[in-house]
Amino acid sequence: MNTAIETNTATIVEPTTEPALQLEHVSYSYSKGGKRVLIDKNYAFHPGTVVSITGPSGAGKTTLLSLLSGLATPTKGRVLHNGEDLAKADRYRFRSHDIGVIFQSFNLLPALTVAENIILSMDASGKTFDRPKKQIAAELIEKVRLQPEYLNERILHLSGGGQQRVAIARALSYDPQIILADEPTGNLDLATQDDIMGIFKDLAHAEGKCVIIVTHSPEVAAQSDEVFQLAPLRER
Repeated sequence: MNTAIETNTATIVEPTTEPALQLEHVSYSYSKGGKRVLIDKNYAFHPGTVVSITGPSGAGKTTLLSLLSGLATPTKGRVLHNGEDLAKADRYRFRSHDIGVIFQSFNLLPALTVAENIILSMDASGKTFDRPKKQIAAELIEKVRLQPEYLNERILHLSGGGQQRVAIARALSYDPQIILADEPTGNLDLATQDDIMGIFKDLAHAEGKCVIIVTHSPEVAAQSDEVFQLAPLRER
């Protein structure tokens, strides 16, 4: 595992492949002249790698996730996707085609079945698929280690670990290059956490996806290939 300790002058991990996402001297403030959250951050996130973003509360982890997902743009610097400035790209298309986001609270629709939650995400992407969507949903729940009979179960009938697996399957439903996960194991026991991390490592190492995890968990960080550790900001 490689660790980049973030200070006000960040370390850039030496690339082994072209980055899927890259921070290039990124700074962010909530408003012009307002509180600064990030200052001059540099980092490269590569395909085939699981990267954990760690740091204490207030270090800017959630803000950084918003920048990487295209929900916010830097005050200074650039976020690059495959070498292109994300601020100049179609960010709606980026979010619906190129990244899949996984939330700590799952954000699934409880009245729908597992299959319906996954298919709804496929519909929203606007992509076309080469086989029936329910067949793809069935393949995805197998990938996230759920039994086939769960496909037609309502979300409310699943445990927290089961719901997180469905959330991962939903994020994978349109085959994005990048997976962004916000505290994906925060509500799970250690055994389920290890199994979820096994899924993330398979996605990176076997399928070449770029997996980025915001986490407070030392165990999650220890199982990642790289750790990008944000330091608290010291205003001058």
